[in-house]
Amino acid sequence: MANIRAAITGVGAYLPEYRLTNEEISKMVDTSDEWIMQRIGIKERRILKEEGKATSDMGARAVENLLEKTGTSPEEVDMLICATITPDMNLPATANIIAHKTNIHNAWSFDLNAACSGFIFSLSTATQFIESGRYKKVVIVAAEKMSAIINYEDRTTCPLFGDGAAAVLVEPTTEDLGVVDYINRVDGLGRHHLHIKAGGSLKPASEETVKNKEHYLYQEGQAVFKAAVSSMADVAVEIMEKHNISSEDVAWLVPHQANMRIIEATARRMGISKKQVMINIRKYGNTTAATIPLCLWDYEKQLKKGDNIILAAFGAGFTWGSTYLKWAYDSE
Repeated sequence: MANIRAAITGVGAYLPEYRLTNEEISKMVDTSDEWIMQRIGIKERRILKEEGKATSDMGARAVENLLEKTGTSPEEVDMLICATITPDMNLPATANIIAHKTNIHNAWSFDLNAACSGFIFSLSTATQFIESGRYKKVVIVAAEKMSAIINYEDRTTCPLFGDGAAAVLVEPTTEDLGVVDYINRVDGLGRHHLHIKAGGSLKPASEETVKNKEHYLYQEGQAVFKAAVSSMADVAVEIMEKHNISSEDVAWLVPHQANMRIIEATARRMGISKKQVMINIRKYGNTTAATIPLCLWDYEKQLKKGDNIILAAFGAGFTWGSTYLKWAYDSE
């Protein structure tokens, strides 16, 4: 019996229409377009501004786009995983809400919280269910409404993040394609440098926590940057060495889109050129779990069946990892 691998067989996405530019950000806090572009590499980011709309609305639109593109009916989906740190509410899971909004009624679903590593952790999880032979069609949707947890008076965080969603379909293949291997790691000590102080069981919401703006994202930029540069680059090189992949063998690096300097450092460590790196941070900013699948969506027409692709991410927790996969289809 041939070995079963899990392969991405389609990509869908949804982005809000509103574009928050650096010029607008510079009117909110002491910064400038030049500073943001030089230090981070972001020109604009999408923001979900419609009243009453949440992460699940973007996620549902991305899933609908995916199902339409791949000719998949909602009834065929076995499982739906939602990678997010901005759920509609603490419970139920946003995955359940997305499944309901997209008429996916024959699947079970759950949220996965790994911050910026959420997509690659979800792909690793889906891979296990596909390889076991238990499921045939798994949808992963990475959706974030980061604008809901950003303090637009904090110049250290407000230029960084945007809203958006992307979804992939994962199916079995017996060809030499799909997810070959992955390396995922965490270090809970990192929680001190990047977290939301209040709103959980440790520090429930109160008048004081709201007054102190403790429900917004808190980040110690230098500590996070230092850890991200080393960890993301190290794990990307590690998976290359494990599988004897040379820099010439890599068709694409798909890095988490947090900061251009982190992306460039990872590419340098891997020995690859900028032409081998998917980059869209300039127009979307950091959409956390959604950055990697949004890159796949943006670059889908350039991908060829059999392409060697390395996914690499680093996020709060700390969480980080890399995935080695062979692209499963020609987009044409």
